[in-house]
Amino acid sequence: MRELFHGIPLKDVSTSMTINSTASILLLLYTLVAEEQGATAEDVSGTTQNDILKEYLARGTYIYPPEPSMRVTTDMFAYCAGESPRWNTISISGYHIREAGSTAVQELAFTLSDAIAYVEAALEAGLSVDEFAPRLSFFFNAHNDLFGEVAKYRAARRMWARIMRERFGTTSEKSLKLRFHTQTAGSSLTAQQAENNIVRTTVQALSAVLGGTQSLHTNGYDEALALPTEHSARIALRTQQILASEGGLTDTADPLGGSYYVESLTDAVEEEAWRYIEQIDEMGGSVKAIENGFMQREIEESAFRYQREVEKEGRTIVGVNRHTTAEDPEMELHTVDESIRDRQSEKIAKLKEARDNAGVEESLSRLKQAAQGEENLLYPMKDALARYATLGEVSDTLREVFGEYRP
Repeated sequence: MRELFHGIPLKDVSTSMTINSTASILLLLYTLVAEEQGATAEDVSGTTQNDILKEYLARGTYIYPPEPSMRVTTDMFAYCAGESPRWNTISISGYHIREAGSTAVQELAFTLSDAIAYVEAALEAGLSVDEFAPRLSFFFNAHNDLFGEVAKYRAARRMWARIMRERFGTTSEKSLKLRFHTQTAGSSLTAQQAENNIVRTTVQALSAVLGGTQSLHTNGYDEALALPTEHSARIALRTQQILASEGGLTDTADPLGGSYYVESLTDAVEEEAWRYIEQIDEMGGSVKAIENGFMQREIEESAFRYQREVEKEGRTIVGVNRHTTAEDPEMELHTVDESIRDRQSEKIAKLKEARDNAGVEESLSRLKQAAQGEENLLYPMKDALARYATLGEVSDTLREVFGEYRP
C-alpha cells in the first residue's frame, strides 16, 4: 500500500477500491499509510465496495460463510462511524449481478434486497440508521438498452427512498438518497470488431448520465481481449470528457423525466422489481435466498436465455451474429510481465524475516479471540497489520474461526 500511494497525499484524494472479502483489511492498510503521512483516520475519504452478498450471487470471491461475512461488514460500518466518518463503507453492487447474466430488473431487485439485508444487520449490531445510511452507496451496470437502463436508475432512486422511509423509518434526506456509481457493461464487449465497443460504451455511458449517476467508469474497447492499453484507456476517458463537456448532459438532473415512454418504463421496472423483493422477503431475506440458491438460479436462467437469443439470432450483436467480417485486423494488446509475482513473493519473504514475528503472532492471537467473541474485529485487525501481519495471515486467522464457504 505504501508503494501504491507513494507521493500521493491521502488526506487530499478520495480512493475507490473494488474489494469485498478483504475490504476491512484494505481500508486499514490504507489508513495506516495515511497516518504515516501525517493524516488522521478522520482525514481519509474514499469507498470500499465491501458488498459480500453479491459475491455469493455472482462473482465468487468470498472466503467465509454469509453470516460471519456479514459480521465483518457491519463491524466495518461501526468502525468507520467512529473512526473514519468520511469513508463510504459499502458500495452495494448490481454491476456483477448483471455481468453474470441477470436482467436489468433482477439487477435492481437483488441489489436492493442485499441493501436491505445490510441495513438490517447494521441495526441488529446496534447502529442507528442515520448513523450509517448516509454513507451507503450503490454500483450499477450500464448495458445496451439506453431507455431501459435510464428507467432502471430512476426506479432505483424511487424504490430506495421508499424502502428507507417505510421500512426503516428515516426522514433524513441524506439517508433517503441513493448515490450511485455506474460502469459500462464489460460483458457486452466483443472480441470481434473490437472498435465497435467504443460506440457501445458511449451509448451505455449516455444512459448512465441521463439516468442521474454520480460517477462513471467507461471500459476500454479492447477489454474483451486483454487489460486495456494506454491508448484504449485514453479513448474511454475522452468519451466521458466529451459527454461531460460538449454534450450539455449535466445541466439537469433528470432530463428524460416526463417522457411518456421513460415514465412508463420506469413504472414497469419498479413493479417487476418489487415482486422479486417480496419473494425474497418471504424467504427470510437475501442471506436465506442466497443459501437456498434462489437468486443464483434466476441469474443463471436469464444468462442462458440471453445466450440462446444470440445464438439463434433473435438478438443482434453487431460483428458477432450480424454484419460480420471474415477476419479482424491485428491489435496491439497490453501484456503483463509474470515475473512480477516472483518478485512480490521474494519481498514478502524478506518482510517476514525482518519483522517482529513474536509481536505478529501475539496480535493475530488477539484477533482470533475477538472473532470467537463479539468484539469489533477491526481494532485488533489494525494492530496486527501495523505490526506487518500480511493480508493472507489476517484472513487465515479468521478462517480458523469462521471456516470457508462451500456452496
